[in-house]
Order: sequence, then C-alpha cells, then structure tokens
Amino acid sequence: MSLTDTLNRPLRDLRISVTDRCNFRCVYCMPREIFGSEYPYLPHNEVLTFEEIARLARIFTQHGVKKIRLTGGEPLVRKDAHLLVKMLAEIPNLDLTLTTNGALLAKQAQALKDAGLKRVTVSLDSLDDEIFKALNDADFPVAKVIEGMDTAASVGLEPIKVNMVVKRGVNESSILPMARFFRERGYILRFIEYMDVGHTNGWRMDDVVPSAEVIRIINAEMPLEPADANYRGEVAERWRYTDGSGEIGVISSVTHAFCRDCNRARISAEGKLYTCLFAVNGHDLKSLMRNGATDEDISQAISRVWHKRADRYSELRSENTIDLPKVEMSHIGG
Repeated sequence: MSLTDTLNRPLRDLRISVTDRCNFRCVYCMPREIFGSEYPYLPHNEVLTFEEIARLARIFTQHGVKKIRLTGGEPLVRKDAHLLVKMLAEIPNLDLTLTTNGALLAKQAQALKDAGLKRVTVSLDSLDDEIFKALNDADFPVAKVIEGMDTAASVGLEPIKVNMVVKRGVNESSILPMARFFRERGYILRFIEYMDVGHTNGWRMDDVVPSAEVIRIINAEMPLEPADANYRGEVAERWRYTDGSGEIGVISSVTHAFCRDCNRARISAEGKLYTCLFAVNGHDLKSLMRNGATDEDISQAISRVWHKRADRYSELRSENTIDLPKVEMSHIGG
C-alpha cells in the first residue's frame, strides 16, 4: 500500500545507514574534534543485523519504496557488506545503490557487483591532495579514491556518480578541475551545497557556495543547458553539456529547497526511522522487531509515522533553526 504524508508526498526512496563509523573525518560531517578516539560509537549489539535490515527493507517496499541506498558512516567499513547487498538484491523491482567515500571500493567492487548492487556514488571534494586532506582529515590520496571509481566502473557498477561538497574558502577552486576531469572520465559529477546537517560542523551561511554560482563558473568554460529530472523527487537538478559530452548535477538544499517533492525516508544504524535529513528525533523500529512485533505491526508503525510527516526544514531554515540539536549526518547517511 503506497503512503503519502500531510503534504501528499509519497514514500519512494529509503536510505539505510549500516554503520555509524567511518574511516574519514570530513569537516562537514564527522569533524575530528567531536568524533575522536573517545567518541561513543554504537556497540555492536545495538546496530541492526543484516537480517533486520532486509526485513525492514521488504516492509518498506510494500509501502511504495522503489529505491534503497546503503550509507553510513562509511558503509564499506561494515564487515561483509556484500552479504547484505545479496539479501536486498533478492527483493523484486528494487533499485539498489550505495554511497561510499571510495577508500575501500577497489577491493570490494567485484563482490558488491556479484551480490547484486546496481551502481555506486562516490564522495570526492577535490582532485588536489592538500585540499582533499583538509576536508577529509584522513591523509588519504585522491588517486586511491579514483582507483575505486574506475574499478567500480570496470565491473559494471554504472553510471558512476561523484558527490562534491563545496565549501567557501576551502575548495571552490576545485570546481572547474573536477568538472573537466569527470567530464573526460564520463562520470556524473554533482555539486552539493554545504549544509547545516547535525550541529557539530560549525555551519555558517557564509560558507555556502550557491549552486547558481557553480553553474556560472562551469558554463563560462563548458556551456551547459538544463536537463529534465529523471523522476519526481530527484534531489539533483540536472545540467548537460551542450556538446553532448555528459552532464552534471547540483544539489541546492540551502538556496533552492526541494522539500515539496521530498519522498525520502532514512533508517539509522540502530534502527530509527527519520523522515528528514534535518530531523531532531527518530522513531524506534528496532525495539519493535526485537520485542516480537509482526511485519504487520511494523508496517502499521511506518504508516503512522509517514502519514503524520510534515517536514520541510530547508524551506523554513532560519537563524532560529540552525542551532537545533539535529541528528548528525554521519548517523543517517546524508
């Protein structure tokens, strides 16, 4: 049974965080001063098992979910992630994908493809190692991330999408080099406005590089034209190169909110359902499962949550909302 919320938005897209841990410390997501060696990550028994994730996924597809994206933290630090992919790939008519920082992708790409993963999105914020290091705070070389992308492409996890978060004064100089490089590579580069997700990244509006500025920069050298969305609720606004050499996307949740079409739910690693990236509270599905709830019980709980959903944070963003204690992006996968 398909669900709609208070604004008549359907439930179509589900993001599942498989771990709250990551091998990077990106400044806009898991700044090291907060997520240091003493940070209290979820104990193993609090994290959803693969069987629990697959069970929830099947129930969500009965409510209209057509696409599931595995996230983290960094999903590939979860041991045997390909086994979860195999379980999810058995669900009929499901578009199954994964977002990763790419550090472990070269080693795991073939197993993920064999298990049934359709494609991957890789996060990379610069081609310059010094800038990349300043953002990911992990001293991991760009070349290794690109190796992961190329390996994924070679085994058929395509199209490869690349996410670049743009932060003023840090990596806007990388916009053109990234556009040139991935246009040549044939990968789809998407520029993401730096967002006030969570409350530990020190977000300021002055740090945002508006998507319109990104488009102007690229268009001046490589002419662009707008392209139609692939489907209603697509987060990225698509632009194609006028010479037919590919496309880019921009994700503008700060300057051009897309809440009115948002059809996305998120499940955190410990089994809480969140109805917005900027949510303060989640709804505990794990306790239902572990206390003997039937699939129908869980289905009804999901229905109740979605029917009441009225989230539109980005449309209402103000000085009064920025400092709310929102759930961290690393906890629900961005």
